[in-house]
Amino acid sequence: MHADAERTPAQFFAGHPRGLAVYAAVARAVEALGPAEVTVSKSQIAFRRRRGFAYVWRPGQYVKSDVPAVLSLALPQELASARFKDVVHPSAGVWMHHLELDEPAQVDDEVCGWLRLAFELAE
Repeated sequence: MHADAERTPAQFFAGHPRGLAVYAAVARAVEALGPAEVTVSKSQIAFRRRRGFAYVWRPGQYVKSDVPAVLSLALPQELASARFKDVVHPSAGVWMHHLELDEPAQVDDEVCGWLRLAFELAE
């Protein structure tokens, strides 16, 4: 994995240490799955294989929110879980699952399973 040379995760979460800690937990979980490209833009940090499968972003950039980070997972089907804040269907074959994360410990076995599924389907 590598971050965009122009912008790093630490820069993305500058002034937001809780968000950076959540991102780091997601990054460790993805690293355990295998190689993935990491790109950092103004709006999100994306994890990609052949296509993007997971995105970490700060909701406070867009709306008033105390949530330090959101993990969005791109999957070809809708998953049912009360943990998802929102699930949207932006295009044919893609369901985006938005999960608010308050702390690194919430990147637990269930979230790692969803990450694994998204990772495998992004090949």
